Amino acid sequence: MNKKILLVEDDKFLRELIAKKLKSAEYEVIEATDGESAVVKAKELKPDLILLDLILPGIDGFGILAKIKEDAAIKKTPVIILSNLSQQDEIDRALKLGATDFLIKAHFVPGEIIEKIRKILT
Repeated sequence: MNKKILLVEDDKFLRELIAKKLKSAEYEVIEATDGESAVVKAKELKPDLILLDLILPGIDGFGILAKIKEDAAIKKTPVIILSNLSQQDEIDRALKLGATDFLIKAHFVPGEIIEKIRKILT
C-alpha cells in the first residue's frame, strides 16, 4: 500500500509541482491549502508524513504543528517543514515543536524533498 502524505501548501503552483512529484514517486497525496483543513485532514486521514508550509491562511504552520503534537493519535507522524522562512529562531521553534526536519524552499528541488521523505519513511 502506498504511503500517504499530507501536503500543506497555499501556493497553487508549488503545491501542484510537489504533488505531481510525490505521485510519480508512488505516494498517495492529500492536499490542504490552509491551517484549519490541514488539522482536520491530519486527524481524519492519519497520513504517514506531513509536508508543512509555515505561512498559511488561518492557522500558521507553527499552530498546525502544535495541534498535531497535542493529538495522541497523530503526534508521532513525522512532519517536514517546507518554508521560505529561514531564520535560525524559526527553524529552532519548529524543531522544538516537534518537526522532524526543516527544509528551506529556495534550497531544495522536489527530487531532494522526495529523498528526505524516503529516508524518514523507511
